[in-house]
Amino acid sequence: MPFVVNEGVKIYWDECGSGEPLLLIMGLSYPSYMWHRSRPVLAQHYRTIAFDNRGIGLSDVPSGAYSMPSMASDGAAVLDAAGVEAAHVFGVSMGGMIAQEFALQYPKRVRSLILGCTAAGGPQAVQAEPGAIQTLLRQGMTPEESREAITPFIYNPGTPRERIDEDMAIRMKWYPTPQGYAGQLQGIFGWEAYGRIAQITVPTLIIHGETDRLIPAANAKLIAERIPGARLVLIPHASHIFETDQPAAAHQAILEFLGTQHSVARK
Repeated sequence: MPFVVNEGVKIYWDECGSGEPLLLIMGLSYPSYMWHRSRPVLAQHYRTIAFDNRGIGLSDVPSGAYSMPSMASDGAAVLDAAGVEAAHVFGVSMGGMIAQEFALQYPKRVRSLILGCTAAGGPQAVQAEPGAIQTLLRQGMTPEESREAITPFIYNPGTPRERIDEDMAIRMKWYPTPQGYAGQLQGIFGWEAYGRIAQITVPTLIIHGETDRLIPAANAKLIAERIPGARLVLIPHASHIFETDQPAAAHQAILEFLGTQHSVARK
């Protein structure tokens, strides 16, 4: 199994597919296996490189809070280990926050940027309803109770339950430790990039489900207004986990965007 050590933390990563490199960054307390719907599609065209964020999956679970710059540097260490100088970068939810920080810290390493179901933090961010925030804090909940409590906030009501259960089976297999979850969550709460993301100059796609109750879609519009030339795609009948709610629409938008970057690069 491939690992790389960054800041004394062992980070698991792997790759699948061939073509231009595409770095995949997953969200809060989700292992890289949660790319199970999108990665097979993307790997048909790109060399996908994914990793478990510190605190989850096969990566180490260090003590304390995990800062967004540290988690972004984990991504840079993974690219180093893969022998990749610059990649397309695709992050969802917390992974989208890490991707923003990555683009700010390592601008020459980003070919293009995809920000899925994410926010830029700070006082400008549009907050979730109180029930969603309380569910995130998980006080006194068992893993099973947490799973059921979060479902209405992250999946569209029309999504088949069997599809949700497929996701949750992976989720429960790689359920985070209390420290891993808290370390990532503290990193989210202590971060903002709204005042800095206008510095991002690479081609950027912002993609978000219209019915997202965890990170409201208004956040996507805020980011799109700040990043010069950013493209905004809002997916109907899709919530936070838009790749499960509307996989065909999501993959079409992502591949069209990436294909455009590939065409530009060839000219």
